[in-house]
Amino acid sequence: MNSSFTTAVRLVTVREIQARLRSKAFVVSALILLVLVVASIVVGGIVGKSSADSTTPVAVVNGVTLPATTGLDVTQVDDRAAAERLVRDGDVDAAIVPESGALGFGVVGLDSAPTDVIQALSVSPSVELLDPDAMAPGLVSLIGIAFGIVYFAAAVTFGQSIAQSVVEEKSTRVVEILMAAIPARALLAGKVIGSSIMALAQVVAIAIAAAVALAVTGQDNLFGLLGPSLLWFVVFFAIGFVLVASLFAASAALVSRQEDVGSVTTPVMMLLMIPYFLIIFAADNPTVVGIMSYVPFSAPIGMPMRIFLGTAEWWEPIVSLLIVIVSAALVVVIGARVYENALLRTGGRVKLADAMRR
Repeated sequence: MNSSFTTAVRLVTVREIQARLRSKAFVVSALILLVLVVASIVVGGIVGKSSADSTTPVAVVNGVTLPATTGLDVTQVDDRAAAERLVRDGDVDAAIVPESGALGFGVVGLDSAPTDVIQALSVSPSVELLDPDAMAPGLVSLIGIAFGIVYFAAAVTFGQSIAQSVVEEKSTRVVEILMAAIPARALLAGKVIGSSIMALAQVVAIAIAAAVALAVTGQDNLFGLLGPSLLWFVVFFAIGFVLVASLFAASAALVSRQEDVGSVTTPVMMLLMIPYFLIIFAADNPTVVGIMSYVPFSAPIGMPMRIFLGTAEWWEPIVSLLIVIVSAALVVVIGARVYENALLRTGGRVKLADAMRR
């Protein structure tokens, strides 16, 4: 690139970044997303810790031998009457009294069966997992949804912003002044680079905040598991967003009115929504996640998921990233041609085939 083109790209990039920083809507939405991520981690840590530390108060008549169990706060009493009195007064949730039978004791509740006490007293067989690294399905789905929300929210927020900016410049004829000073490709490159920098900065801020929240709340084990997948998510997002931003800019260049933006950007929105819903409904399906990890629009979600699960070989993230890079380069070339050919056409909607022809 010659110096004039580079200077033009730099000027547009700085302009886009300054426009985002001056936008109250952008600042507020970015802070809300950041707070939601941190709050979900903090609340999850508090709930998990309270669940692990919580005990159920019970009254136990002297002479009753309980099986080895946890989760019960035992108060010893002399007889059944004293135990029932504590239950009626609300001091304990249930009473464990002597009875004839195989167990030698029974459970007395107030107005409903004390399920917590029954579960604590239940005898369960020992369980041995052949895969020591196996994870709970709920945790897998939660991590997938978190990646999906961050990717979808950031891509849609900045992508729609690019689309609205392009149409605003066309409808007000500002683009004619801009293109008299700089090439259309420099204008597109500056918009994509500026928005990509801001989107990446937001994702990095979220990743850092999530890491700090996990460390502060004592969820160091989860932090250790998430570390590599978070780093790969940031790398995939940086490349994948260039692809998404180019599509939004090229699509918006086909129309000249703000009310028409939705119709031309709907296909791009669908490409972003499909992996988002797939990760919600099929996060525990290895086949679906495996396919998603190689599709350019879903790789920023699918491949970090597989890295988190430990099902990806060392070379697979590299191959997937190369696919995303090649796809992004192809989309940038096609998007630049559509953008350049349709930018000065005002009035009705420009057909994609016409925009592809010089």
